[in-house]
Amino acid sequence: MPDSRDSDFCSRNPSRREFGMLLGGALVALGGKPTPSHHSHHSPTPNPRSPNDDARDIYRRAIVIDCLATPGPFNIPWPPRGPLSKAQLDNTTKSGITAVNVTVSDVSLDRTIRNIAYWQNEAALHPTHFTLVRAHADIGRAKQSSLLGLILGMQGTDVLGRDLSMIETMYGLGVRVIQLTYNDRALAGDGCLEPANAGLSRFGRDMVKRLNEMRIVVDLSHAGSQTTADAISASTKPVIISHTGCRALYRHPRNQEDRELKSMADRGGVVGIYLMPFLGGAPSPYATADLVVQHIEHALKVCGADHVGIGSDNSITPVEETPEYLRIKTESVADRVKRGISAPDEDRFPYIPDLNHPRRLETIAVALEKRGHPAAVIEKVIGGNFGRVMGEVWGV
Repeated sequence: MPDSRDSDFCSRNPSRREFGMLLGGALVALGGKPTPSHHSHHSPTPNPRSPNDDARDIYRRAIVIDCLATPGPFNIPWPPRGPLSKAQLDNTTKSGITAVNVTVSDVSLDRTIRNIAYWQNEAALHPTHFTLVRAHADIGRAKQSSLLGLILGMQGTDVLGRDLSMIETMYGLGVRVIQLTYNDRALAGDGCLEPANAGLSRFGRDMVKRLNEMRIVVDLSHAGSQTTADAISASTKPVIISHTGCRALYRHPRNQEDRELKSMADRGGVVGIYLMPFLGGAPSPYATADLVVQHIEHALKVCGADHVGIGSDNSITPVEETPEYLRIKTESVADRVKRGISAPDEDRFPYIPDLNHPRRLETIAVALEKRGHPAAVIEKVIGGNFGRVMGEVWGV
C-alpha cells in the first residue's frame, strides 16, 4: 500500500520455454522435479496424501516471487527501521519465498539512496539469508541456494526529478523495478487518487521509453486508470501491476478495471494481487484469505493463467497488534490523510489474519489447489509469471 515515503540485466530476452528450463534446472539442483502441466499420478503409498500435501510440494519446488514485500517492517513502520532482527531473519528462511520486490524509494533522493545502501548492507551482513537480484539468472541461483533474492524497486519517481539520467543511476545502484506514480499526481502521470485522471504526461512517456531502454520493469501499481492505459500502450516491453486488486469485485481506487488488466495481459504483463483491505470485506477491519482467492480467480478469468501473480504488500514477518503498533498505525494513517495520499479503507488493517505468517503464499497455493486449479497454474501464480516477465525485460 504505502508510499515508502512513510518509512524510513543483458542483450537477449529468454523465451518462456527457456525460463521453464531455468526453473526446472533449479529444481533438479534441489532434488525436485519440474512441474508437469497436469497433476502427477503418485503410486499408492502406505500413508495417503492429502491435497494440501500436493500444494505444499508445488510450493517447495516452485520459484516463489512476492512482487511487493520485505523482510523488514512494512506498511506501518513498526518496529522502526534498524538492523534486521533474528526473528525477521528466521522468518525469511521459514517463508520459502525465492525473491521479493522490496521498496527502496522514499521522500527524497538522499533517503532513497540510503535505503538502497541499507539493503545492500543487510545482504552483505547475512549472505546465508539474502542475495541481491540484478539479473534474471540471480532468481534461479537464489532458489538453488535457498536464499531470499532482493529485487530493489521504487514506488514513485518524483524523487528522481526531471533528469532521466537518474534512471541510469538507479540501475547502476541495483534498482530493477520502477513504479511510475504513487496515489497522487506525479511528474510522470496521475495516480489513482487524482480526480482529473489525466493520464501519462509527456515526461512520463519519455520516462517509460528510458525505462524500456534500461531494461527496468515498469510497474503501474497506484497509477490512475488513464495513466495505466497510456503506459501499457507506450511501453515496448511487458509491464506489471505488482500489487492491486480487481475493481470489478470491489470498487476501490487502488484496484484496477478489467479493461486495463486485459490490456496489460494482452501485451505480456502480469498483475499481482495484494493482501490488503482494499479487496473488500468492510465493515470488518480485515480482508480475508477467501477474498484474496476470489480476486486471483477473477484476474485469471480476465487475464489468463500466464498473467497473474501475488504482490502481498506485506512484511514477511507477521504483524503483532501490540498497543504500540496500534498507536503508530493510527498516527501513520492520520499523516497520510493530512498529506492527501491516503486511500479509502486505510483505517482497516493492512494484513489478513488467515495469512499473517511467513508461508502465506503456500497457504494461497493450498487454497487454489482445493479449488481445483492445476499445479502448472499454481506455480505460475506464486512466482512463475513474474519470473517470466523479469526475464523478458531484464534479459538473461
